Amino acid sequence: MRGFRRVALVLTALIAALVILAFVLENQQDIALSFLGWSTPHMPVSVFVTLSLIVGMAIGPLLGLLIKRKSVRRIKSLEH
Repeated sequence: MRGFRRVALVLTALIAALVILAFVLENQQDIALSFLGWSTPHMPVSVFVTLSLIVGMAIGPLLGLLIKRKSVRRIKSLEH
């Protein structure tokens, strides 16, 4: 059973790597983003999408923790 999990993990990692590679190869058009007067240098679309994914993966759990803390504090204040 342990060997099967290892093989499944390797296959999953390989499939994920192939999907990421296909995404990067399909999105090589250079673009520049502009927002409130600030603009970026010309870079491939895949770079911007990947960066936004990483930022979202970092901010999402942090916001979840903050919301959870506030709700725990609110529950504790209602108990007293």
